[in-house]
Amino acid sequence: MNITPKVKQILSHYESDCPGTKANLCRMLMQGRLGGTGRMVILPVDQGFEHGPARSFAKNPAAYDPHYHFQLAIDAGLNAYAAPLGMIEAGADTFAGQIPLILKVNSANSLAPKDDVPDQAVTGTVSDALRLGCSAIGFTIYPGSHGTFDMMEEIRELAEEAKAAGLAVVIWSYPRGAGVTKEGETALDVCTYAAHMAALLGAHIIKVKPPTEILSQDEAKKVYEAEKIPVKTMADRIAHVKQACFNGKRIVVFSGGNAKSEEDLLNEIRGLRDGGANGSIIGRNTFQRPREEALKLLDNIIKIYKDEL
Repeated sequence: MNITPKVKQILSHYESDCPGTKANLCRMLMQGRLGGTGRMVILPVDQGFEHGPARSFAKNPAAYDPHYHFQLAIDAGLNAYAAPLGMIEAGADTFAGQIPLILKVNSANSLAPKDDVPDQAVTGTVSDALRLGCSAIGFTIYPGSHGTFDMMEEIRELAEEAKAAGLAVVIWSYPRGAGVTKEGETALDVCTYAAHMAALLGAHIIKVKPPTEILSQDEAKKVYEAEKIPVKTMADRIAHVKQACFNGKRIVVFSGGNAKSEEDLLNEIRGLRDGGANGSIIGRNTFQRPREEALKLLDNIIKIYKDEL
């Protein structure tokens, strides 16, 4: 496999990593139809843990089967597939070597009391990821939660172990908790702060939500206005998030979010592309659709990232 200059450039930004970790990053960046472009589309299927099986899969009953998601990611030509332990174990042998895997090593659930501190349980290990042939571990932090510092300490330890074993680290950074309003969860200043924290925690790949133009923190708002930081278009906001991740030297992908129309999703993807996003990590907006419809949608998303649509 000949590595493209673009991928070589991206790998050069990770100056402390061993050849094993860079090889696993390279596998993800060179996989699928976007391989070599520096852009990625990843299928995440952790929603069964987060929302429950019926809310996640009843719209498309074929998706109750873990093999369905492996095959969807492979057939769509995606860069990687991310899921919790049980989902990956259920297809690890059948699909071994066919697509890079990201083991999601912490999870929450919607049965937990709503007044509890937003947090996630550690549900997988670096040893699990190695045993299953994964390229990376994935971990969620909730900046703004009273549990934030515990989560940061957990990922520091897990990341150290993962990097020593040659795995990459993906951090989902979702502002949430008593320190963040619902509107503030996707505010530009808050999302950007969350992305920057993930970079500071040593993430190779950072996942955040596409930000709105709202500015939630009073002190940050003063700076945005004084420095005239552009916020009006999605492309403006994505460029700012990338800038906050070491001036574009970290891979940043954006979630697909709640179910939405194909037109709305594709327009959002165009804004991500135009702002310099490395790609998307899209779950419910794909696997909740019938297979052929999902493949068509993913085909269009990939075409947008390839500047073909």
